[in-house]
Amino acid sequence: MDTPCPDSILAARHVIAQALSRFPDDALAIAATGGKDSTLLVHLWREAAAAAGRPMPTVLFLDEGDAFPEILAFVDRLRRDWDLPLVTARNHDLLGEGLAVGEGLAVGEWVETARLSGENRRELERIGFTGPGFAFDPETLPGSHLAKTVPLNRFLEAHGTAALVTGIRRDEHAARRDEAVFSPRTAPPHLRVHPLLPVRERQVWDYTLSRGLPFCELYRAGYRSLGTRSGTVKNAAIPAWEQDLENTPERAGRHRGKESAMAQLRALGYM
Repeated sequence: MDTPCPDSILAARHVIAQALSRFPDDALAIAATGGKDSTLLVHLWREAAAAAGRPMPTVLFLDEGDAFPEILAFVDRLRRDWDLPLVTARNHDLLGEGLAVGEGLAVGEWVETARLSGENRRELERIGFTGPGFAFDPETLPGSHLAKTVPLNRFLEAHGTAALVTGIRRDEHAARRDEAVFSPRTAPPHLRVHPLLPVRERQVWDYTLSRGLPFCELYRAGYRSLGTRSGTVKNAAIPAWEQDLENTPERAGRHRGKESAMAQLRALGYM
């Protein structure tokens, strides 16, 4: 028998119902990362869409150039098993056929500013970067902005997306604590919809495990928050849901550069 839903999950379902009533399917997109939160979001949306007799909107995955192979495999599994209309957004001008990312004491492949497109050079100027180049790492400010925010905004503009639904939660990062469930953005103009904002990490795992939802096996290996392959480490040697979720930071295993720049990245359009 299913355990009762916490109020936060019920609230998430209410937000999804509101979004379904406000927007046609072709004006919506759901951001999927392969993480536990976005997987829960897609699951809840599938339930609501099926109940309303609506198709799934586009599910958007950002190829940042340094994803865990396990994440890529899991996202492809969800696409197949859940029959998702998945679209991948990628900054091809930056990444080309692929860039090497540094690990340990090494640095990533050098990216010459001059070889980038005019659009990408202007995007670097937006964040105050005027150097001749940078070592590629999609968890630093220039790398994250070009590899994640730029292709995200390009997708929204190209598809005329009126509402982007994300799986962010207030308790996972200080930069997200004051976020609103319905948050208008101007560049490009659209509405961000955040159904999972009030859901806590423990509630995500309780719901996921009690309902038998799929999840990336990296969580079983001890990761709690999944970023880039080179910029994320395990929090512990036990599964995520067995760790001290209430008293230890969820994103302690994430790259510090991106974490410290999160507020600036969000102002530029990141999730």
